[in-house]
Amino acid sequence: MTGDWHRTACSLCYLNCGLEVQLDGRKITRVRGDKAHPRSGGYLCQKAQRLTWYGDHEDRLTTPLRRRPDGTHEPIDWDTALTEIAAKLHEIRDADTEAGRPGSFAYVGGGGQGNHSGGAYGASLLKWMNSTRHFNALSQEKTGDFWVNGQLFGSTTVHTAEDVEHCDLLVVLGCNPWQAHGFSNARHALNTLKNDPDRRMIVIDPRRTETAEMADLHLPLRPGTDAYLLGAILALLVERGALDERFLAERTEGFDEVAAVLAKVPVDAWIAHTELSRVDVERAVDLISAAEAMTVRVELGIQQGRHSTLNSYLEKLLYLITGHFGRRGTNNVHSWLLPLWGTTTGQRSEITGFEYIGGLLPANTLAEEVLADHPNHVRAVWVESSNPANTFAGTRDVERALEAAELTVVVDVAYTETAAMADYVLPAASQHEKWEFTLFTFEWPTNYFQLRRPLLDPLPGTLVEAEIYARLFDALGVLPPSDVLASLAAGPRAELQAGLGALVQAMPERAAILPVLLYRTLGASLPDGAASIAPLWAGCHRAAKTMTVPVQRALGSSATGPALGEALFERILAGPTPFSVHEQDEVWSLLRRERVRLAVPELLDWLAALDPAAESPDPAYPFSLLNGQRRAHNANQILRDPRWRRTDPDGALRARPEELASIGAVPGDWVAVVTAAGRVVVRAEADPALRPGQLALPHGYGMAHPVADGRRVVSGPRINLLTDALDRDPIAGTPHHKDVPARLEPATEAERARAEADHDAVASGQSRAFSGL
Repeated sequence: MTGDWHRTACSLCYLNCGLEVQLDGRKITRVRGDKAHPRSGGYLCQKAQRLTWYGDHEDRLTTPLRRRPDGTHEPIDWDTALTEIAAKLHEIRDADTEAGRPGSFAYVGGGGQGNHSGGAYGASLLKWMNSTRHFNALSQEKTGDFWVNGQLFGSTTVHTAEDVEHCDLLVVLGCNPWQAHGFSNARHALNTLKNDPDRRMIVIDPRRTETAEMADLHLPLRPGTDAYLLGAILALLVERGALDERFLAERTEGFDEVAAVLAKVPVDAWIAHTELSRVDVERAVDLISAAEAMTVRVELGIQQGRHSTLNSYLEKLLYLITGHFGRRGTNNVHSWLLPLWGTTTGQRSEITGFEYIGGLLPANTLAEEVLADHPNHVRAVWVESSNPANTFAGTRDVERALEAAELTVVVDVAYTETAAMADYVLPAASQHEKWEFTLFTFEWPTNYFQLRRPLLDPLPGTLVEAEIYARLFDALGVLPPSDVLASLAAGPRAELQAGLGALVQAMPERAAILPVLLYRTLGASLPDGAASIAPLWAGCHRAAKTMTVPVQRALGSSATGPALGEALFERILAGPTPFSVHEQDEVWSLLRRERVRLAVPELLDWLAALDPAAESPDPAYPFSLLNGQRRAHNANQILRDPRWRRTDPDGALRARPEELASIGAVPGDWVAVVTAAGRVVVRAEADPALRPGQLALPHGYGMAHPVADGRRVVSGPRINLLTDALDRDPIAGTPHHKDVPARLEPATEAERARAEADHDAVASGQSRAFSGL
């Protein structure tokens, strides 16, 4: 009812804070923090207050679309779309089998920040196509970190978390939690730390961010030099003997090899390369040496910066060699209800040679996998809840790849830039129109899970992802007859596993589609239309089996075995809940090695080979562009309507005033940002908090919107026109988005006129209803 408050959770970052919302018809009219939420406790940021703009805009899809020969789309019915897609998939799969080649199908997706329910079903299609080529946002950002975790802790699924609440020293590296959050109740936690005389904070960031303003020490290093600064700090810690010898002896191996490399670091030369003073670096070492419980918070500033995988290794060495790991107030690892990524097996791409890290290929290599002159190149691209035409590096190459593929299918809520290029577009229900969840369960020692009920009915013509895939597999001829599925659905859950096993035995290829079989059987018995979350049932039983005691603590239960798994599933259905409660020493049971392996040969060789002289700026591109900055009113690309932003409508380029003046520009002018890959015209904004030589563009813009005269107009910078997919990390393939060599130029008269006209068209708000035609 209008005026009632409905419990839900945010979907704009991976914390998924608990919210309460009021509705007026299909519109979210008011948003507040859910004070009863067991983890976020009423916390609310400015972005969540604008959730009404998700799913309520002119680009919502309400019918399947098929591409015409001229590149436009025509509406078709669901049966036609799925029948035609199934025939093309069969053709590609059969051709792969006959040629004896790996599956030539690429799956891009697995869910966004808060909609992971579709991931299991999309992965089923990938498996059924006999392919392994999986790309998503994690492989655009995080796989270097995962790879390091695998080397240190024994598995890429062993993932670290920070205990900001209880630390006495917080090191913030390559991120701005005041805007990006990234840990629970970030602004409250930062203010609490700032106001406590016994606690300290170091911020390492080129820009004087809001978080840096609160810090005891800000180290504004030159962009791209994080590895040099961390190497110098580690060398100074070793030189001083500021180590935890007992921790190193009892919990680690390989420190002598690490120390030998650090002993050769030319500390003064490396500090000079960062353009910091040795006095300030020594002060950081003093604070680290004095800390009782230090935790290190990192993000994309180093994970998409120069030397990104090496950066991830060095930041972990920082807390490992000093013993700030596995204790209250330090870095720890966390439990999973279901792992969000997989293990690493050593498999490599035949096309690029990159390793599958956590089961994922680098997003930056998608275009190469399609366009390569190789017999095993990708022939079909399936995109779900993702927009690679905008978000992957090298936009023009991605567009070429989407055009070259024999089949491109997009499953999405909106007519995205990728959907505009697809052969078929399948309309999904939005996150607020279906049961949803996130698998970002990153807490320690108590970990929580939030299952979100739908706030609204799906728009007519749309389907939840689970139903889309189920109907597709029916069209592919893989699903059992409906009466067989109905019989299993009506039976007891205790017999379900055996029943599914029999279905797989009858047709072995059904092993790939177990989530779909769960949806069609167990899902039918779930309350209030919650069928699509049926795969969580298997996750609950896995968690109950692999960490019985922590789950028992979370539930206050003495049950074991299947009874505990069922109890956990029922608790999750009931609302936000902890699913595991650990005691501190149990952190070691989550590792996959008896000791942390500190010496990683590939990374120690990389560290030893660092050479400041080889990394001088290119005179043709003297600026460092931070390409993808987080700001007050940008989030991810699920918020497509530009009217949601209260500030920064154009996604302005931020630059120091004197650097704008160097090209004759003033704040408010249109200017051109130029890289080796492309040129983008943007609104200029002065930001004296930036470091000299640094520019910044935001992510979350560059989307085309329908306007009154029938055109589609791009709002804000399409930043991956400026990036080169080959400018990437050598191990993980993650892009160097946070340090793109660039220059500034005045916009031409024609560019200024076009930019102003596009701005006016978007700002007028005179948009038309989207027809997809």
